[in-house]
This record gives sequence, C-alpha cells and structure tokens, in this order.
Amino acid sequence: MNWTEFTQAAPELAQLFKGRLDATGLALIGTIRKDGTPRISPLEADLFEDHLLLGMMWQSKKALDLHRDPRCLVHSVVSDKDGSEGEVKLGGRGVDVTDKGLRERSAQQTFDTTGWRPEEPYHLFWLDIEEAAYIKYGPNGDQTVKTWRTGGEEQSRVRKWTGSRLED
Repeated sequence: MNWTEFTQAAPELAQLFKGRLDATGLALIGTIRKDGTPRISPLEADLFEDHLLLGMMWQSKKALDLHRDPRCLVHSVVSDKDGSEGEVKLGGRGVDVTDKGLRERSAQQTFDTTGWRPEEPYHLFWLDIEEAAYIKYGPNGDQTVKTWRTGGEEQSRVRKWTGSRLED
C-alpha cells in the first residue's frame, strides 16, 4: 500500500515515522544482497504525493538489490543510545518509479526545498508498505511497542522492565 493508504490504515505509526524522518532527513534501508545476506545503507527518503519515495544513485548496490529482490525494510535513524526518541520500521517492497511525471514532480520538489536537483539517471522507488513497528524505551527500561500489518489494526503494548528482563 502507498503512503496515503498507510496513513489511513495506521495513522499513529505513520505520524511517528514522519516525525522521525522530519527530525533527521535520513533513513536506513535494509536490502537483500545477491548472496542472500542483508545490506544496510543510508538514504534520503521523501514523503511526496501518495508515496514514501526512496531515491538512490544510479547503479548503487542497494538499488540493484531492490531490482533483484524488492523486499526491504526502511528504518528511522537512531541518534541516541537510550532509545528515548523511538525508532520506526516500515517493511515492504520497493517499486521502481517509471512514471516520468512523478519523477519530474519529485525532482522539482527536491530542488524547490533544497536547491539541489537529482540528475538522470538515478533510481527512484516507492515503498509498498506491508508492515510497521515502533519501539521506544522509557527511562526505567520499559518498552512501548506498536505494530501493524496489512489488513490488520494498529496494536500497542508496554513491556515492563523487571530489573532482569522485559515482560508483557
């Protein structure tokens, strides 16, 4: 599902991801290498029109990974070790953006907001979102967990830190 559909299905998780993306301007993407091992790479993600767009340099390894196997995970950047800012993960599939109009509007919006414009050729994907998760640690070690999967409802729980382990 695209970003607009995701925000309707899981509004709280969508807002949490947007907040983390707005705070850092970056995300991490996990892709699957040709040999089946994982690859983690930074990227600039952009919420534009109905999509979470993932722009990549031409022939970059992460883009080639997605062309071979579109399964991926987009993860918010974590910038403190205590986890108090929370982290959001969106799982799904990278869909190659071939619509020239969408590519052009996206490139123009990037230029309008940053003064820089991606030059062809470059890779542009939108994330077909299938699942999402949020984890935030409290000062006492408790863990707030929110999850969602396609076709389901947002779920939320707090796992309590007992001093030696987390319990539901």
